[in-house]
Amino acid sequence: MLSRLLPPRGPARTLTGITLVHTLGQGLWMALNAIYATTVLHLSPGQFGIGVGVAAGVALAVSTPTGHLADRVGPRAVQIWSFLALGPLTAGLLFVRGFGPYVLLVSVQAVAYSASRSARMAMVAGLVPPADRVSVRAYLRATSNVSVSVGAALAGLLLVLDSVGAYRLAVVFNASTYLLTGLLTLLLPAVAPQPARPGPALIVLRDRPYLAFVVLDGLLSMHNLLLDVVLPLWVLHHTGAPRWVIAAILLTNTIAVVLLQVRAARGTDEPSAAARASRSGSLCLAAACVVFAFTDGASPALACALLLAGALAHVLGEVRQSAGSWGMSFGLAPEHAQGQYQGTYAMGADMGKMIAPALLTWLVIEYGAVGWAVMAAGFALVGAAMPLVVTRARRNAKPDPVAA
Repeated sequence: MLSRLLPPRGPARTLTGITLVHTLGQGLWMALNAIYATTVLHLSPGQFGIGVGVAAGVALAVSTPTGHLADRVGPRAVQIWSFLALGPLTAGLLFVRGFGPYVLLVSVQAVAYSASRSARMAMVAGLVPPADRVSVRAYLRATSNVSVSVGAALAGLLLVLDSVGAYRLAVVFNASTYLLTGLLTLLLPAVAPQPARPGPALIVLRDRPYLAFVVLDGLLSMHNLLLDVVLPLWVLHHTGAPRWVIAAILLTNTIAVVLLQVRAARGTDEPSAAARASRSGSLCLAAACVVFAFTDGASPALACALLLAGALAHVLGEVRQSAGSWGMSFGLAPEHAQGQYQGTYAMGADMGKMIAPALLTWLVIEYGAVGWAVMAAGFALVGAAMPLVVTRARRNAKPDPVAA
């Protein structure tokens, strides 16, 4: 198990340890965020939803500029200061009162979070050789799954207490993990900042093949919401399966990602191979959707068997699509602009998260098996387009004027 969670000694292992601390707080807070806002801050569910939406929009808007900042200043400095800022900003939730101040606070948090995310991926690009970057991302994801699960379990203990004091303790804990993450980043070697290049600063916004990849990858990444949002509603309203099967599917997914992600990432460092991995992953996702469609009206026993089979097909698609996505995000980006390219890459998944809950739920709840079939066709078609995008991107690649 440890070999699946920890890369070889060096910067990659340090990055993994830092990720473990960071995602522990995230796992705790994801389970309690809505409860804290509505129970302690006395916001309505609608106000909380607006706050989350505004923060997501802010993070989306600043993702590319903060990535460019990481390139120019150096990703380690940006990561340190963004996490150190997230500590007191998170602690500010203890003192905020009213809807307006809450939205302002979470919006500033979103800027710092976006900067930390872009810088973290630029750190991977700067500290890890190109041939090892995807495998390091796989280690980080496997570690994150374990850490987030532990954080969610801690949140469950606080939910049992169900007191304002317990929820405020969660805020303090989350703020502390941000501060500790910032300090632990000092253990990493510095990555040299990139000098200014002639021409526009945000070159990624003119890189049409890369932007096409980001859009397609964002559409594929919508599968991440299938098990969390769409499938539970499907199980409750369209199948005879018992409710506990939802928890069993989520647990199976978490364990499978930890066991399979590093192995699934092998051989995907080169963009063409990564595109093929993304395509094969999309076919697995399509197969999962087809299997889920056959649970409509099935008996409890058959529905459980089909749901678990579909979940296994989904997780195979998930680990392959993720590996392919990372390989293309690093491999198609010029070395001197990894920060802004990784920041832009993250926008695809962000957009997918914003679109997926309403779109995918509407498809399967309103149209049943037909909706699953449409979803399957969509995943397969998007995956099939990935090799074409990579071919075009490599044909249009331009040399670095400074390096030349």
